[in-house]
Amino acid sequence: MTTWTNQLYFGDNLSVLREHIADESVDLIYLDPPFNSNATYNVLFKERSGEDSAAQITAFDDTWHWTMDSERAYQEVVTDGPDKLGKLLQAMRDFLGQNDMMAYLTMMAQRIAELHRVLKPTGSIYLHCDPTASHYLKLLLDSVFGPANYRTEITWKRTSAHNDTKQGRRQHGRIHDVILFFTKTNEWVWNPEYTEYEQEYVESNYNLIELETGRRYAKENLTAAKPGGDTSYEWRVKRPNNGEWEADLDNEWVSPQEGWEYKGIPPYRGRYWAYSQENMRQFAVEGRLAYSRSGMPRYKQYLDEMPGVALQDLWTDISPLTARSKKSLGFRTQKPDGLLERIIRSSTNEGDVLLDPFCGCGTAIAMAEGLNRRWIGIDITHLAVSLMKHRLHDTFGSELSEYSVIGLPEDVESARALATESEHDGRYQFEYWALGLVDARPATGKKGADSGVDGYINFFDDNSGKAKRIIVQVKSGHVNRGMIATLKGDIDAQGAAIGIFITLEEPTKPMQQAAISAGFYESEGLSNNKHPKVQILTVEQLLSGEEPQYPRFATPQTFRRAPRRRRQEGLQQSLGT
Repeated sequence: MTTWTNQLYFGDNLSVLREHIADESVDLIYLDPPFNSNATYNVLFKERSGEDSAAQITAFDDTWHWTMDSERAYQEVVTDGPDKLGKLLQAMRDFLGQNDMMAYLTMMAQRIAELHRVLKPTGSIYLHCDPTASHYLKLLLDSVFGPANYRTEITWKRTSAHNDTKQGRRQHGRIHDVILFFTKTNEWVWNPEYTEYEQEYVESNYNLIELETGRRYAKENLTAAKPGGDTSYEWRVKRPNNGEWEADLDNEWVSPQEGWEYKGIPPYRGRYWAYSQENMRQFAVEGRLAYSRSGMPRYKQYLDEMPGVALQDLWTDISPLTARSKKSLGFRTQKPDGLLERIIRSSTNEGDVLLDPFCGCGTAIAMAEGLNRRWIGIDITHLAVSLMKHRLHDTFGSELSEYSVIGLPEDVESARALATESEHDGRYQFEYWALGLVDARPATGKKGADSGVDGYINFFDDNSGKAKRIIVQVKSGHVNRGMIATLKGDIDAQGAAIGIFITLEEPTKPMQQAAISAGFYESEGLSNNKHPKVQILTVEQLLSGEEPQYPRFATPQTFRRAPRRRRQEGLQQSLGT
C-alpha cells in the first residue's frame, strides 16, 4: 500500500498538472482563479497587441493580458485540446477579439481541460469567480464536462453593500460571487448540507411547546392516501373529563367506562395510516402522539431533531473576512473558512483528495487538512507558498500531516535559474524564495521599485510585548561594499535591531569588513546575548542549514498567525459569524 504525502507545489499549475498529477486521481477540485474584477469593461475588452511583453502573474496582482503567450495557448487548445473546447474558443475569439478577457479565457481553457483529466469519475469541481466572467467560464465548463454534468450555479453573498454608483459606474452594487458546480459523471459523492430555519418559519410551523421539556414541536399528519402493509386498523383512544385524549394501547375497554369517552379511528375517507400498528404503539409509548379535539392522533415532530433547510444555491449565511478578523492573514482574496468547509463536506468523504490549483493563502488546503482529507496545492508565487506553510504549522502544530513542498530551488544552480528567469517575474520570485529561507515577510506584496529593504522579521527578546525588527536585503547579482553601507543606513533609519544581507554570490572581503564594523546588537532582556548587527548570509550557507543570529525569546511573529485549530473541529455551528 502506497503511503500518501500531501503536496504543495511552487510553479505554474498548468505544468504541474501535466507533469505531476495522474489521471483520475482527485476527488474534489476547488479553484478561485485570479481575475482583475475591478477593471472596467472597456479595459477588459479593449483589443491588445500580440507584441506586448509576456503576461506577469504576481502575488496580489490578478491581471491577465493578451500576449504572444496567449496566442500560443490559444493555438494549442484549438489544435490539440478537446474538440468542443477548441470550437468554442474559436467562436469566443470571433466574438470577443484579442483582449484581456480572451486571454483569461484562453488560459483557463487549458487548465480546465487538465482538471477534467485528473478528476475521478465520482469527483466534483467548484469554480469560484465573479459575475464579470462567470457566463463565459460556464460555457468552457460545459464544453469540457458536458452540459448534463452541470449541477448548480451557487450565489455567495460576499458583502452587504457596495456603492458602485459612488464610484461613477451608475449601476447596481455588486455584492456576490458565483461558484460553478460541475461533476465529471452522473455518479458523484454527495453529502447533503443543511442550514438553520429562519425564525419566522420556526414561529409559524413549530409554534407548540412541550410543557415538561420546553421543546418546540409541530403536529405532523399520520395518514396516507394509499395502503401499504399493516396500515388498516382501528386506533382506539379515550378522553377523560378534562378533555385530553390518550391511546388505549391494551384495548382493555370494550365499552365505555365511567368518566371516559371512547372513540375508534379506523381508516376513513379513503385514507390509511402511514405507519404500522406496531410503530404507532411505539410512538404512543415514547410520548410522540398528540391528539386533536376530534381524537385524531398526530406525530410530535420536535424542532431540535430536524436537520434544518436543505442547502440551496443562494448562500447568505457565510460572512466574508474583514481586515480586522482574527482569521485574516492579510491576503486580499482570502475566502472564509466556512465557505470551503461547506464545499468540502458536501462533495468529499474523509480520506478523499482535494486539489486547489490557485492556492493563494491556502484556505482550501487548511480546511481539507482539518477535515481529514488529503490535499494537493499549487501556486505560482513563493509569497503564497511561504504564507501557506506558516498557516498550516500555526493552525495545526504537531497534528499537521506530513507534506512535501515541490518545485523550490534545492541548490545554488536552481536558485540562480530562478533568479534569472524572466517568465512569471522571476527576479521577484527569487526574492520571495530567499526571504522564505529565513522566515522573513516581504516588505511589499507587489512588484515595484527596489526600496532597499526587501523583507523583515519581527522577534521578541523581553517581556515588554513590543517586537523588535530585523530588516532583510536580498541580492541575486553583483554585490559590493556600498550595499552593506546602504543596509546599515536603513537599519538606523528604521530603528531596526539587526540587518541581514542575503546574497547569491560570494561577498567580497570589503563587504565582510563593513559588516563586522557595524558591531553587535545586545539584547536587554537576555544576558550575555550578543548578535552581529549586520549579517551576510549566502544562499549556499542557508541551503546547508545555517541560520541568522538573533535572540529567540519567543516564536518570531513575522507572519500574521492563523488561529490554532484541532483537526475535525467543525465550523458549521458558527457559519455567518
